[in-house]
Amino acid sequence: MSSMPIPTTRDELTLSPGEHSPAVQTDRITQASFGRYREMPLSEMSPEQRAGYDHIMRERGICPGPYKIWVENAPLMNLLVPIGTYYRKHSSLNDTEREIATVLIVAKWGAAYAIGEHEWIAESTGGYSAAAIPSEQVERMIIGLPVEFADPRQQAVYEVSLALIHSRYVPKSLYERAVTVLGNVGVTDLTVLLGYFSMVAFTLMFHDVPSGAEGIAR
Repeated sequence: MSSMPIPTTRDELTLSPGEHSPAVQTDRITQASFGRYREMPLSEMSPEQRAGYDHIMRERGICPGPYKIWVENAPLMNLLVPIGTYYRKHSSLNDTEREIATVLIVAKWGAAYAIGEHEWIAESTGGYSAAAIPSEQVERMIIGLPVEFADPRQQAVYEVSLALIHSRYVPKSLYERAVTVLGNVGVTDLTVLLGYFSMVAFTLMFHDVPSGAEGIAR
């Protein structure tokens, strides 16, 4: 049987609602499809892996970015999906505050895919994100130039993130200011978010996932 080319972008394979890609339903995915990573077809997933995939699809409507890789590790996936849901729906940090921290940490690690994704998420004004950070500020954060935010919560998020990323020490005056404006809950949300997106960045960097990668169409 002759081999068929593997679609790697949405432009190469368009599916109608409810239709599944032959590449997903069969064992034809024999090469890397998301950076260096060979994504797992639905037909190869164990019941536990498929449950994790279905979980993220219910929550997000897509299996995005690092979840394409994490889904192979079903027990870990079951822990990570709720964390992502928490930050999108229940965190004390709003969209703008989360994206300030996220852009800074993924830029620090140089994770091309995550930088590209969160550049547009940070600038978005509605839909998936209402962060609405001006593009000039986003660009400056990515390339490491100073940024100032008029909102004291945003400025605290920015400065705490920089302190932890660069000097790895939070001066006492910044500590007190951050606790005052964010509260201990907000500070905990921030520090765990930085760790979460370090994990995201390392996953994507290991598999050398480039900016704009889409993976297999499902």
